[in-house]
Amino acid sequence: MEYPEFPARIDHTVLGPETTVSDVYRVLDEAEEFGMNACIPHCYVTEATEYAPSVRLVTVVGFPHGQTSTESKVQAATTAARRGADEIDVVANIGRLKAGEDDAVRQEISEIVAGVTVPVKVIVEAALLSDAERDRLSELVVEADADYLKTSTGFAPVDGETGATIPDVEAMSEYLPVKASGGIGSYEEALAFVEAGAERIGASSGKRSRPNIGARPISSDQLR
Repeated sequence: MEYPEFPARIDHTVLGPETTVSDVYRVLDEAEEFGMNACIPHCYVTEATEYAPSVRLVTVVGFPHGQTSTESKVQAATTAARRGADEIDVVANIGRLKAGEDDAVRQEISEIVAGVTVPVKVIVEAALLSDAERDRLSELVVEADADYLKTSTGFAPVDGETGATIPDVEAMSEYLPVKASGGIGSYEEALAFVEAGAERIGASSGKRSRPNIGARPISSDQLR
């Protein structure tokens, strides 16, 4: 991949519980400088769109556990889109999936998708799922007409794993475009995920230079 194409694949992210509006402005500045998207908390969408209207803005719904009500998720998604969010990353209800409530999982995602005109990525939290559950959820997301699958919130560690793995991305990319996020710590690792089928990479706050290219630095302090 040519370097100029890579930043546009990054959703430059700040989603921690202590995130302030100043943190959001910093991430927006970096995203604008390096040609990335920005992924920020729902509560800062209005400020973000006013501050950096040229940056493609992603926000999260049902984050990080996915267990708010369907009505709350739909309202949050529609409100974010109305306030200027360009994409919605929504956390699936993993508890309902594990309980075998597939119809409820599918219906919830369908209602969110139907409520907005912007792309919807569904976070499956793959580290918490068996391969069979991951594939079943991927099928439900396709049936619900969402646009992307996303590996992880980055907040659900299991045996040291918090998110993306190459096997998960390879499997999920058979269903929909994939956003890989969680534990990707370098440009080389990020590129490996792209080569495995990821269309987007989640990246946490900060900046790190892309090695061995002698060009502009690529953003990310820790690609997530």
